[in-house]
Amino acid sequence: MADAKPTVFSIPVQRAFADALAAGLIDRYADGALGLAQGLIVLPSNRARSAVQSAFVRAGAAGLLMPRLAVIGDADLDESVALALDPIDESDAIPPAIDALKRRLMLAGLIEKHNPAGEDPITGAAAFQLAEGLGRVIDQLYYEEIAPARLADIESALGDLAGHWQASWRRLSLLVEKWPAMLVSTGQIDRADRRNRLLDRVTRGWRLAPPARFVVAAGVTTAAPAIARLLRTVADLDDGMVVLPGLDLGMADEEWEALGPVKADPEKPHERPLETHPQYHLKLLLGRMGVSRGEVQAWEAASTFDGPEARGAFTSLLFAPAAYTARWQQAGDLSPGISGIRAATFADDGQEAQGIALMMRHALETPTRTAALVTPDRGLAERVASALLRWGIEVDDSAGRPLGQLPPGTLLLSLANLAARFDPVRLLAVLGHPLVRKGDGRLAWLDRVRRLDLLLREPGLTPGWDGVSTRVAALAARKEDAAEFADWWTAVADGLGTLLAPFGNGAPAPPGTLLAALQAALGWLTGEAVWAGPAGRQLADLFDRWSLARSDGPALIAAEDFPAMLTDLIGSENVRPPYGGHPRLFIWGLLEARLQRADLMILGGLDEGRWPQATNPDAWLAPGIRRLLGLPAPERQQGAAAHDFVGALAAREVVVTRAQRSGGDPAVASRFWLRLGALAGDLPEAEIDGQPVTALAAMLDVPPGASEPAAKPHPAPPADARPDAISVTGVDQLARDPFAFYAAKILRLSELDPLSSGPDAKWFGTRIHRLLEDWQRAGMTEAALEKELTALEADPALDALARAFWLPRIVPSLRWAAETVWVARDERWPVATEARGAVVTGGIRLHGKADRVDRMADGGLAIVDYKSGAAPSGRAAAEGLDNQLGLLGLIAEAGQVEGIDAAAVGALEYWSLKRDRAKGAEGKISATHGSRRELKTAEDAIARAADALADLSTRFLLGSEPFTPGDPGSRYSDFDQLMRRDEWFGRGDRDLGEGDAA
Repeated sequence: MADAKPTVFSIPVQRAFADALAAGLIDRYADGALGLAQGLIVLPSNRARSAVQSAFVRAGAAGLLMPRLAVIGDADLDESVALALDPIDESDAIPPAIDALKRRLMLAGLIEKHNPAGEDPITGAAAFQLAEGLGRVIDQLYYEEIAPARLADIESALGDLAGHWQASWRRLSLLVEKWPAMLVSTGQIDRADRRNRLLDRVTRGWRLAPPARFVVAAGVTTAAPAIARLLRTVADLDDGMVVLPGLDLGMADEEWEALGPVKADPEKPHERPLETHPQYHLKLLLGRMGVSRGEVQAWEAASTFDGPEARGAFTSLLFAPAAYTARWQQAGDLSPGISGIRAATFADDGQEAQGIALMMRHALETPTRTAALVTPDRGLAERVASALLRWGIEVDDSAGRPLGQLPPGTLLLSLANLAARFDPVRLLAVLGHPLVRKGDGRLAWLDRVRRLDLLLREPGLTPGWDGVSTRVAALAARKEDAAEFADWWTAVADGLGTLLAPFGNGAPAPPGTLLAALQAALGWLTGEAVWAGPAGRQLADLFDRWSLARSDGPALIAAEDFPAMLTDLIGSENVRPPYGGHPRLFIWGLLEARLQRADLMILGGLDEGRWPQATNPDAWLAPGIRRLLGLPAPERQQGAAAHDFVGALAAREVVVTRAQRSGGDPAVASRFWLRLGALAGDLPEAEIDGQPVTALAAMLDVPPGASEPAAKPHPAPPADARPDAISVTGVDQLARDPFAFYAAKILRLSELDPLSSGPDAKWFGTRIHRLLEDWQRAGMTEAALEKELTALEADPALDALARAFWLPRIVPSLRWAAETVWVARDERWPVATEARGAVVTGGIRLHGKADRVDRMADGGLAIVDYKSGAAPSGRAAAEGLDNQLGLLGLIAEAGQVEGIDAAAVGALEYWSLKRDRAKGAEGKISATHGSRRELKTAEDAIARAADALADLSTRFLLGSEPFTPGDPGSRYSDFDQLMRRDEWFGRGDRDLGEGDAA
């Protein structure tokens, strides 16, 4: 066997690998019902095993016993290779592999404990995050069989590196030195080490005694030395063979050599291989097997699922190294090679998903026809699966979905974020989650959650659980029907709030304690619902594994860092869908698409950064250090992605798609797309029944017929629906925007306050008014002012942002207001605050509230309104758009203000509690009247406001004039969407016909 020529085949890229393999093996070994059963096929993945099983069935081997199938590329299935040894030598037992989570926690603890001299320590969540990268480096050292001692050999090359890379190398060297001893104490070994040992044991055993009548290693492209030795052993067996996918046997020798060396040459340190080429990793594998490309034979068997023969030569030309792309000009007629390839460029990734879903749905119109989306973009895969649901089609995404995007994972992360920092948005996200109180009592639960939602939208919420409890208690004191709601909230606060208490004290805590708190809270919220289903079971398994390793890892974690730690952890956990999706439609990732074909192959997401995906830099080793060690460059993954692209492109019928915008941003076409366009020119556009799929995707959610923008509304409610009372601020709203008045006062609509724990502009205004009211009622002394200011600074509703920016600005303005009152005390003095009044005029009841009323020295009155921002202009009052103070003056002169006798009004003033930069003052007094204004006196302002009220009342309240929108160019309204402003503004303001008036 040692002198025999190795038996290595390659199935051309245009052949359907699994079907061609099955057909060839049946021709060779199916000499009776048991012929195939006496063989063993070694495959790279579990998905490849399923593909080969299906291929044997399609090839007519249903009446035959199939060969044994073993997987060597999937770490979770490596025991299947060991079972090929019969019997297993117990004296050569290999220690078990350490659990991945336990190892990551141990590495994080190692990072915390061992710190190079002069370097800042790395602790908590940061150590946990770096542990993932450290584990990858250790695995790569095992895969490439590089001794950790090599790290010390390259110390002399560190001088040219940046300081942070040198620091990373020192830390890595220390950790790699300490890790083996820590691992030995567990009685376990690294999974990559165990995989190497298993493969070597299989290699030794098969050299002594082949495990079956024939052995075939098929579809394996991983170039790890242990795998290469096993493949060489298989190739050297008397009845063994290695079958590679898509090795380019037609590639010119000079191009093959241009891919670079498979082993670093110490005399040529700057010679770098072309690792981004789709053939390089196969060249590396052959080099490590000790097999030349000339020794590889072409696989003769074919199948009915193959692509056109010319496609292989076309793909070889497509990915010619840059120095040889001049061959493109001498390529001649490429039409046989691109026959069956179509393209679609969509406006954005949303339309791309819709178009792909349309093509997959259309494939079902032909009986037995299959279609598959191949993409590394998980976001695109999820959108396509969602788009197919509109036709009731459920399709399996074989790459799975991240646990953090499924209901159990989203609830866990929402709960962790709430525990780390209380926020109303986070609280309601948890309480309203679909898994919470799932069952018969959910509707009643959601009713209470909605009521809590409305309650928490009122501004000025004190942060924390106690703040919510205080607000709920205040509601229960005001409304008798809120008692049951208050009891419900008390149960929530006592149950959920108590369980999350370990997060609340702000001190770092052991991760196990925080995890146990979250686990208990999940149980309190959902019962068993969170642990049900594939995602729930995987989450439960994650908790169990963490519980078993709770003594490992960082000793303490800051509560605010724990959500990031969980997000990082469960983001790498993929939940594979259970079988049961549509039997003829598939969504495959790149790994799942290898060795498989469908009648229609859709290659989606061909934008740079999506396919190929952006490379992730190594946080531990600089690129130069990786080269010196002999580790693969990150770009090698792009070469593997290119090989996957070539394999899918070589199918019989292919559609390549991309989006001009992705995630709202302009997208750059993939390098694969650009090469394809440069060589093949404009490809035929993908169509469905003669219509471009791009156009169909754009029209899919557009209503039929021409769209007609809405006209400017002018609702005209009947007289009995029009109010007979109006507030002074309502008059201004009616004057400026009649439609807004109609929506607010007749339809009784109002914008919801934002759901946030931070104070907003409305709260700031209300809080200032309350402070000034309390100060005035306390006698307006200096001591009273200081007391109110102290209370303001201590107000728990103020968040850090408000304390940093708003408070330092408003306090000087409040002192300015008090000082202004004290200075003018001989001329006027406040006699009322928050004074209400009402008067009937012209058949309409006018009512309002004055922030402050002053008694003048001559017995007259001054009416003051506080503004936390800019005051209305005097011109607005003259034009009848600002009538608030004038109408309050009208009520005061009629003697209808509570506690104030009738008297002439001599001043109408806005006090702006905002720094006046022009005058260098902390506030500004703006009167609606003055010698330099159109309204000279307060009496003029009152008369103008009375005229405006009479006119508006006659037209809108007592008349039948429609409530048309005001000038939309001057300001934005809460009701712009209701009036469909963007549809008619700027289009000539077309009015509705009489029949359309509401």
